[in-house]
Amino acid sequence: MEKTRLGRTDLEVSKICLGTMTFGEQNTEADAHSQLDYALERGINFIDTAELYPVPPRAATQGSTERFIGSWLKKSGRRADVVIATKAAGPNSNMHWIRGGKQNFDEQNLRTAVEASLKRLQTDYIDLYQLHWPSRNVPIFGASAFDPAKERRAVAIEDTLAALGKLVDEGKLRHIGVSNETCWGVAEFIKQAEMKGLPRIATIQNLYNLSARHFETSLLDETCYREGVSLLAYSPLAFGQLSAKYHDNLKAHGRLTIFPPTWSPRYLRPGVWKVVGQYAELARANGLTPAQLALAWCYSRWFVGSTIIGATTLEQLKANIDAWSVKLTPELAAAVDAIHAETPNPGQ
Repeated sequence: MEKTRLGRTDLEVSKICLGTMTFGEQNTEADAHSQLDYALERGINFIDTAELYPVPPRAATQGSTERFIGSWLKKSGRRADVVIATKAAGPNSNMHWIRGGKQNFDEQNLRTAVEASLKRLQTDYIDLYQLHWPSRNVPIFGASAFDPAKERRAVAIEDTLAALGKLVDEGKLRHIGVSNETCWGVAEFIKQAEMKGLPRIATIQNLYNLSARHFETSLLDETCYREGVSLLAYSPLAFGQLSAKYHDNLKAHGRLTIFPPTWSPRYLRPGVWKVVGQYAELARANGLTPAQLALAWCYSRWFVGSTIIGATTLEQLKANIDAWSVKLTPELAAAVDAIHAETPNPGQ
């Protein structure tokens, strides 16, 4: 498995990252341990989680994902062999069970979040600590436009960086990153870090897949590329949509049928259904499965630091990792771009 360096850090990670948000909901602790063992066998050393997980978020299960990873770390003794990334939840009044409903990115909240994650993970340091979504009002998780009416009091970015800097100085965090961020946000994090001598963000974990390519124009040019911020691409299969399993069978077993559709409505838009059918036809015409096409395309993008994949079975995990060996011809890549040009970013 090819390795890459994240941002301007010394973190060497596999180009495929094991996403774990099903651990504790769709996957048992034994399932989680099996996936972690298999991922390491295949050369994956990068594991992504969050205090929020598993999803969909519920009070009864919150923190289970980190606990399952922690029990595996204790049992396996492989802490030194892996890079662990986790995330602090941002403001959300509906998630009252996370830090008493006062989750935000001030010093007290971040310290509480970090200490709890360290305990669940059974480790004394986190390699990459990410802010799951911004403190301020931004359009995320399928929102299509900025809405000034939703403005809220936010923690200043320099204050968040100062709080994280203390945790870095204490050895509890090695590096930091953001998630679901905007171009302005990335620029502001870097500006404040450089002006005030605070930790610099190394990564941005944002949505990126065949149905959602907004990153290419909104954040890549003049921001992440020039500032050395690595993209961690999440949801490369768009909640399974790009595997075409729902396109082939509306009742196929998976997240979009198990959980209420309100959880992630962007993957149910008519435009997504349209392009899924087109990409599936293109894949099969070229001897590939739709999932192979979607993953191989994401793996091949020069600016993706690491692609976060998730699976509910070892068979799915194997297939997703095996897609690394699929190389797209220039003609196939051009055909993908033609579909995108006709219906750009329906799943954004």
